[in-house]
Amino acid sequence: MSAKIEGGKAPADYTKQIETWRAQRVERLKSPNGWLSLIGLHWLKDGKNTVGSAKDNDVVLAKGPSRLGTITLKDGKATIELDAKAAASIDGKPEKSAVLLDDSHEKPTTIAFGTASFYLIDRNGKKGLRVKDSEAQTRKQFLGIDNYAIDPSWRIEAKWEAYQPPHTLEIPTVLGTVDKMPVPGKAVFERDGKKYELLPVLEEKDAKELFFIFADRTSGKDTYGAGRFLYADMPKDGKVVIDFNKAYNPPCAFTPHATCPLAPPENRLDLTITAGEKKYRGSHH
Repeated sequence: MSAKIEGGKAPADYTKQIETWRAQRVERLKSPNGWLSLIGLHWLKDGKNTVGSAKDNDVVLAKGPSRLGTITLKDGKATIELDAKAAASIDGKPEKSAVLLDDSHEKPTTIAFGTASFYLIDRNGKKGLRVKDSEAQTRKQFLGIDNYAIDPSWRIEAKWEAYQPPHTLEIPTVLGTVDKMPVPGKAVFERDGKKYELLPVLEEKDAKELFFIFADRTSGKDTYGAGRFLYADMPKDGKVVIDFNKAYNPPCAFTPHATCPLAPPENRLDLTITAGEKKYRGSHH
């Protein structure tokens, strides 16, 4: 992350800070287990789920042994029994069975095989396998990120209006589900003489940053249709700095195997925000 930018005027090395932030963003994306490495998302059914690359499995992996093993889902708890011939590991160890901890835990249980791996995710009680491969075509053929030119005028010091108590915002997802997330307040700012409001959510109860999911008049044209993400430091002295030069694409802009939140109606701005990341050239969805 770049150095913190305090409210008021952008610092002298602002352009360099944004360039550094963008470079780090690309490196995270390109990492062997970053979002570009996703090759599958498979939802589990209750009971036994056979897993492997052979077509007659309940869960057909894009890569891996023909018979990897069986995952049993019962009462929301998933256990795995690996096939005796599957050259796979559980959290790096040659175990053959385990309870699968999902991604609500700090370290979900990882099943690895060759260059690929998966772990369990939980979305509103639905359990699925998120499959990654460091040799994924999306990673090997990554085209880079296109951005608008860095423009300090899009680093906006907004007025912060806290909610007491916090409100709740319904956030739709690409899965068709709705997540209810806490909103500690709203950011109010002016652009070209017009007033705008944005509602941030807290991803965790003890979140150290505000998370904005927004869309604007560039969405679906120059930028990703479902909206973009933006983090901001917590409010200070009744102000919050919203830096649209750091607006970035959700994982769903790069892969169909992610489970992204969508911009809620409250955060669809009638404003053309020519800052941050543009639409990904390599997207096929």
